[in-house]
Amino acid sequence: MKLFLFVALAMTAFAANSVLNRIGIAQYGMSPMSFAAIRVIAGAAMLWVLIAARTQSAPTIFNPKRFAGAATLATYMIGFSVAYQNLDAGVGALILFGALQVVIFGWAIVEKQSIPPLRWLGVATAFIGLCVLLWPTQSIPMPLGSVAAMIAAAVGWGAYTLLGRAEEDPLGATASNFLLCVPLVGIGLIGAGQLPLMGAITAVVAGALTSGLGYALWYQLLPKLATTVAGTAQLTVPVIAVAFGVAFLAEPLSLRLVIAGALVLGGIGLSLLVKR
Repeated sequence: MKLFLFVALAMTAFAANSVLNRIGIAQYGMSPMSFAAIRVIAGAAMLWVLIAARTQSAPTIFNPKRFAGAATLATYMIGFSVAYQNLDAGVGALILFGALQVVIFGWAIVEKQSIPPLRWLGVATAFIGLCVLLWPTQSIPMPLGSVAAMIAAAVGWGAYTLLGRAEEDPLGATASNFLLCVPLVGIGLIGAGQLPLMGAITAVVAGALTSGLGYALWYQLLPKLATTVAGTAQLTVPVIAVAFGVAFLAEPLSLRLVIAGALVLGGIGLSLLVKR
């Protein structure tokens, strides 16, 4: 029961990132770059507090893998914030997770991995779900710039995930990547002028709590979870994000969003069945 509650807390934190970005940028008027910069700085500070509190030796900060991790993390952070200028929280989370599945699958093809038929079916289903979500309609067209930014965020997060495979010290690697990401994203604060107080507070919460502590908690839980359980748990993130968006941001819950969400999450679920 305790493990379940911690997993639920971590997934709620991940979903809250979408809502907090949407609130800080769309409601409080933060610029995407300023929000991303404060989020990264706050996340780095929290992660290094956790590093200082543990008994292990300090992680290696400066090496090519860390610089690559920082670059891909910056791509994710900036794309994520830019996307939420116009995307609803739940829609953005669905695009992120669906595109992420395609990115990871594409890399498996590049590496010439053996891909079971069920995984092909899963990715095809998730891709169809994205097409349903993004297909232009006469009522409310999907903002293409924001969609492209979220797809870029998915590419960044996918690359960041692939770089972290077989990482011996996930928390140390994450803290180092965040630290090196600060100068890459921190330029967003140059010439930003006066920042809206509530927007800045929202960015700090997104960085220190739902990103920093959220990632740290998830990495602590991963060794205790089967791969399929960990993957299935992450399927709840877009669902929670949609629920938060409807409850706190009065975002519409359309039939199109429900169908697209079912296809995207169902496709990812099919892919995860292969890992049993």
